[in-house]
Amino acid sequence: MRAAFYEANGPAREVLKIGEVPTPEPGFGEVRVKLATSGVNPSDVKSRSGRTRKIAYPRVVPHSDGAGVIDRVGPGVLPGRVGERVWVWNAQWKRPFGTAAEYVCLPSHQAVKLPDDVGFEVGACLGIPALTASEAVALAGKIEGRPILVAGGAGAVAHYAIQFARMKGATVITTVSSPEKAAHARAAGAEHVIDYKREDVGARVKDITGGEGVAAVLEVDLSANAPLAPKVLAPHGRLVVYGTGPEATLEASWFLYNCIKVEFTLVYELEGEHRRRGLREVRDCLAAGTLQHTIARRLPLDRIAEAHELVEQGAVIGKVVIDLP
Repeated sequence: MRAAFYEANGPAREVLKIGEVPTPEPGFGEVRVKLATSGVNPSDVKSRSGRTRKIAYPRVVPHSDGAGVIDRVGPGVLPGRVGERVWVWNAQWKRPFGTAAEYVCLPSHQAVKLPDDVGFEVGACLGIPALTASEAVALAGKIEGRPILVAGGAGAVAHYAIQFARMKGATVITTVSSPEKAAHARAAGAEHVIDYKREDVGARVKDITGGEGVAAVLEVDLSANAPLAPKVLAPHGRLVVYGTGPEATLEASWFLYNCIKVEFTLVYELEGEHRRRGLREVRDCLAAGTLQHTIARRLPLDRIAEAHELVEQGAVIGKVVIDLP
């Protein structure tokens, strides 16, 4: 089969290769998916570059998100799944073979039915961005009728988080860095948009909330934004962190005296009811057609290096999707 892969960490154009690799066969409890699309996430480009972790296998086919059709099942899987349209999650987490290929084999439960009226390009957006957003909003607690702050409102996760939070009745405040990103966040449902490059975020949040602060902050970069939390959170609020650099400094005494709950979540490691809850929410929203999805660019497999660079540079608003042959 044709696939993209790398055998060392480094810049996209230096290490990403396109070539023929063995077509996988499903093992016990697995399905094989003939992929139509593969989603590129920031974590994919960080892993390829070596910023977050060094390559752990002789060869890595990248990307955890994708969508396609089950064309073969292994022992222990109902034959009726053959022909099912699916989206997949965690395809390359702790495994060398992801979705930047014509086929991928993975445990049957990691291939989730995709409604017939939902495109494969949307299926490539769900595994990391939508499930992260669903879990982050759930961890924010009781937000109905209360204000929350979603950091980086034009990001893929934040775009879904704004929507999930609005569905739960929250008043959503978000931060952006340009007029184009502000428009994108408003289209998702954000009621208050703050340009953090030109405005004092803490002062604006206090003004919007009548001095009370927000019930929760959904944070994409704790390393950069930790000092902001005491300026925007109300007592007994929650700080939900789904992204951070290697270090962050919190004003611990303020968090203690204000009874702030800090929640860290990593979508790759969601377990049990946390994973099931997110899958149910995404399933129900897809069925109802209540989620907006933003596809920034669609590129063929042989332009995967360009796709990685677009994500790495933050050059687009929305998801970059690879179309498989």
